[in-house]
Amino acid sequence: MATLNILRCAAVLASLSLLVPVPAAAQTDGYPNKPITIVVGYPPGGSTDLTGRTLAHELSKRLGVPVVIENVGGAGGAIGAQKVVNALPDGYTLLVGANNEIAISRLVSPAVKYQIKDFTPIGMIASQPMVLVASQKSGVKTVEQFLSLVKKNPGKFSYGSSGVGTALHLAGEMVKEKDGLFMTHIPYRGVAPLANDLLGNNIDFGVFVLSSGLPHIRSGKVTALGITEARRSAVAPDIAPLADNLKLKGVDIGVWFALMGPAKLPEPVLARLKKAFAEALQSPELRKKLEDSGSTLAPANIDLAQFLNAETAKYKKIIDHARITND
Repeated sequence: MATLNILRCAAVLASLSLLVPVPAAAQTDGYPNKPITIVVGYPPGGSTDLTGRTLAHELSKRLGVPVVIENVGGAGGAIGAQKVVNALPDGYTLLVGANNEIAISRLVSPAVKYQIKDFTPIGMIASQPMVLVASQKSGVKTVEQFLSLVKKNPGKFSYGSSGVGTALHLAGEMVKEKDGLFMTHIPYRGVAPLANDLLGNNIDFGVFVLSSGLPHIRSGKVTALGITEARRSAVAPDIAPLADNLKLKGVDIGVWFALMGPAKLPEPVLARLKKAFAEALQSPELRKKLEDSGSTLAPANIDLAQFLNAETAKYKKIIDHARITND
């Protein structure tokens, strides 16, 4: 009987040992050994989606497993970002995100609970400026004319963006703040309806991401007044930065895209991802696709965590000054 009890106890202990968490080193051995999902917080076809798919293709070649895109739209990208925050930190669920969902959303919406510390930064992919444009109806052809007209007619003119609390909205408010302009912000549900109203002369001014605005600028249907980054874009070097005008000195804001994971990614997984990421950015095919879409590849030595903190401080200053909320 004693022998039988000993055997039973041994069996119970053996079964309990199966419940002990596997050490992190064991979990990351052989990573990756199954498909990786990159979440994009927008429907297919936009700039973030294009950036994510281009990167996924290159990562798959270097990691040796499929890297697939999952589009999780809603709340300006925040629903997709929240999904990644909630995911297991095992390296199999990542985010290709932009300013809105990574840094801005939580500053303008109490419903967004996650913070930057809830992500593991992996790498900055690329960025592109936004562009301030004028409709044909406005008759404005230069940034000097724009500033003069709006300054002399406070409250008469409006500008459109792709929505409240977006990077485009913040760019417009930064321009207003620099020269003390009084303009009404008109939020649209995306870039397409904004473009329709600008081309239809239903609104005077608007802010586009450069890649979205260029076709309309090149066709002559709207006039580019300046880009929102302090340096010229290699994609459109003929469009001067708004900051070249002394009244708008300091205007420097763009749209950027980054690869992020959930917080607490194991170091071996993070190191593997960073290596594959750095190699992917060296791909001529990736570079061409992103540059053709209006983006400029990020510098290889950028400290993403430091960059995100600086960007968040910039956004908070604009949001607080303009009292932007998206309840």
